[in-house]
Amino acid sequence: MPIFDHFDFLAPLYETFIPPKDPQEMWRFADLPASGALLDAGGGTGRVAQFMSGKANPIVVADLSCKMLSEARQKDGLRPVCSHTEKLPFADETFARIIMVDALHHVCDQRGTVDELWRTLQPGGRLVIEEPDLRLFGVKLLALAEKLALMRSHFLSPPRIAELLNYPNARVHIETGSFNAWVIAEKQIKL
Repeated sequence: MPIFDHFDFLAPLYETFIPPKDPQEMWRFADLPASGALLDAGGGTGRVAQFMSGKANPIVVADLSCKMLSEARQKDGLRPVCSHTEKLPFADETFARIIMVDALHHVCDQRGTVDELWRTLQPGGRLVIEEPDLRLFGVKLLALAEKLALMRSHFLSPPRIAELLNYPNARVHIETGSFNAWVIAEKQIKL
């Protein structure tokens, strides 16, 4: 069963099992509010993006699961777009901010996804990738559970995610929490 079928099946109940959390942490990591557009890549139901209203404009949620995006359509201020993250339908340097929450381990081509996110990020913009921290035992169990559920997930450690952002104009750092890590990359303006 392809990965997006899992999410199509879970879409109506997704936020019941994985409820939205306090958005202030993401606001801080993404340096919001920001002038310009925000992309929630792999944003599914818009469970994170729904709290970005007034922090950026427009707010675009890109996901491969149309059923997840139908849930996002019910939230005010979100613009759902059905797309692979490996081939985003946006021009270069479209977004002032890009977030990807708990989704990088689900994509088929992580390198291709990160390249696309970087391509669509404006100079001076910020990309935040939030992922469960694979260095933790509980996350290793989660990774095993997703494999057993045939989700084809491929978790990376925060330093490995940071390595994917090895661009000449990238300033990257990692923040860690009790379960998640945030890899934050700022796209420096070339002089």
